[in-house]
Amino acid sequence: MPLLGFVARRSSHTRDGASIKDQLRKVAAKGPSTSTLSVQSGLLGHVEDMHHMDAAKRHSIGGKLMPDRRSSANAQKVALSKPAKLWLTVESPPLVAYNIPANSTGALFSAQLHVDVTDSELTFESVEARFICVTTVKRPVHPHCPECSTKVTELKKINLAKEGLRLRRGDHPIPISYLFPGHLPATTRGTLVSVEYFLVAQAKTVTGETIGLCQRTSDGRFTPLPNDRFEIKLSRSILPGNEKHSIRIFPPTNLTASVTLNPVIHPIGEFEVSLRLSGMTEKKKDAINRWRLRKMNWRIEETQRMISPACPKHAEKIGGQGRGIKHEDVRTIGEGEIDQRRNPWKNNLDAGDVEAIFYASVNPNKKPVCDAEANNGMSITHNLVVEMVVAEEWCPRNKPNQVTPTGAARILRTQFHLMLTERPGLGVSWDEETPPVYEDVPESPPHYASMTDFDMNVLGGQIEELHLDPNTQQLLSTGASSSGTRSPPRSRSTERGPQSARAHFVYSADDLLSGPPERRDSEPQEEEEDDVQIADAAHMNRT
Repeated sequence: MPLLGFVARRSSHTRDGASIKDQLRKVAAKGPSTSTLSVQSGLLGHVEDMHHMDAAKRHSIGGKLMPDRRSSANAQKVALSKPAKLWLTVESPPLVAYNIPANSTGALFSAQLHVDVTDSELTFESVEARFICVTTVKRPVHPHCPECSTKVTELKKINLAKEGLRLRRGDHPIPISYLFPGHLPATTRGTLVSVEYFLVAQAKTVTGETIGLCQRTSDGRFTPLPNDRFEIKLSRSILPGNEKHSIRIFPPTNLTASVTLNPVIHPIGEFEVSLRLSGMTEKKKDAINRWRLRKMNWRIEETQRMISPACPKHAEKIGGQGRGIKHEDVRTIGEGEIDQRRNPWKNNLDAGDVEAIFYASVNPNKKPVCDAEANNGMSITHNLVVEMVVAEEWCPRNKPNQVTPTGAARILRTQFHLMLTERPGLGVSWDEETPPVYEDVPESPPHYASMTDFDMNVLGGQIEELHLDPNTQQLLSTGASSSGTRSPPRSRSTERGPQSARAHFVYSADDLLSGPPERRDSEPQEEEEDDVQIADAAHMNRT
C-alpha cells in the first residue's frame, strides 16, 4: 500500500508537469495571451507564498534566539518617566588612603545628591543613601550559589528624610559625606577575589513608588545605573621611604649578595636595583678557584591568597560553619634578563667582587594588583626574584690567565619583598589639606601679657631718644642740668683729654656691655668726687 500511494503521488506530479509544459508550448506558438498571464501569475503567487513562509520562519527563530531591543529601551523610558530623578555630583578628589592600614587616617568622600522633581510637588516618605562594600569570590565553595560567591557589607546608612520630605518642582541638592576608615582594603580586582565600593541611593514616595539612582551625562541626559549603585574607587598609596639594604648568603659556598633597592614600587615606572656579589675568588697556596657570573635574570611575582567562605547551606560541604577553602595563585607581572653586552657588570677578580646595576619594572599589560590585606583572608603580596648562574674556574696562581673550567655550576636564587602601590601625587592626606578656621588664626599683632603706665612728672622729664644716624647725638637728656644725673660711663680708651676728644659720640664694646643709666638720689658732690677719683686713677695708669 505505501508503494501504491507513492506511485500515485508520483503520477499526479508528472501529470501536472506535463500539463504545464503543454501550456508553455501553446503560449510560445500563439504568442502572449491571457493564459500566459494566468500561468505567470500563478507562478509568481507560488513564489510569494514561499517568500512569506521563509520570512515567517526567520522571524520566529530570531524571536527565540535574539532578545528584543525594544524591551530594554521601553524599560529605560519607563524608568526615566518617573516623577523625580536622583543623580550624584562628586565634589571630593579621587579617594586615596595614605600609608599602611595601621597608620592611615582614611579617605574623605563628599558629594551632592540631587533630587530633581519633575512634578509640581512631590512628597517623599524616605530618601536613603548607603555606602556598601561588595566582595566577590572567583572560586566559591559552590560555583552556582550567589551567597557563597558574593558578600555585601554595609559601611554606613544615611537617612536624608526622617520625617518625610515635601519638595516642589526643581533641583534640590543634598550634601552627603563619609570617611572611609584607613583599615579598609583598596578597590581590588584580582584573579581570586574582587573588592568594590558603591553608593546606593533610593527615594520612596508616599504613593509607594521607588526612584533609583541615575547618571547624568554631559549633554544633560539621564541613564539609569545598574542596581542603583554608583561605584567609588578607593586606592592606597604608601609614601616611599629610605632604600633597603639586604644581604643574602648562599651556602655551602662563600658567595654573598648585597642588594640595595627601594621596596616601594609603582605599576608604571622603573626602579633601580644595585647588586654586589662577594667571595667570588678563593686563593690557595698553588692555585686560585673562582666563580664567574655567566647569566643573570629577574622577575616580579604576584601572590594572591584568598579563603573562600561557605554559606549556611553549603557549610557541611567543608566540615562546618566558619571554615573555608584556601586558594593561592602566583603569576609573573614583570621579567627581564641582564645582557652582558648591553648592561655589563663589573668583575674585580683580584678582590673577588662583581657589581651590577639594573632597572626592573612592572608590565602594565599584565594588569597588576596593588598590595592589599583584609580580615576575610585576602592577601596580595609581591616579590622580586633574582637568579644568577655562576660557573667555577681554576687557574694556577703564577699563571692567572690560564683559566680551566672545572665543570661545576650553581644557580643562585634569592627574593626580596616589594610593596606595589599607587603613586602618592602630592602626598597630602585629607586631614592635612584642610585649611585652618578663623578661630585657629591668632590675632595680629599679639597682645602683651601685662602693661604698666608711667607718669612723666614722676620720671623727672627724662627722655631717651635713639637715632640711627651716626652724625646725630645718640643720647639726649632734656633734664640733665636740672636733675644732676650722671652721663653713661665711657671706656678708658676714650678718656684721653680734650685734645683727643672726638667730635661725635660713638659706642664702644664696653659701652654696649654696660648697663643702662640709673637715677641716683645721692648728692652731686659725691658723684663729682667719684668722677675725680676715676680721672686720677686713669692718670696714674698713664704715668
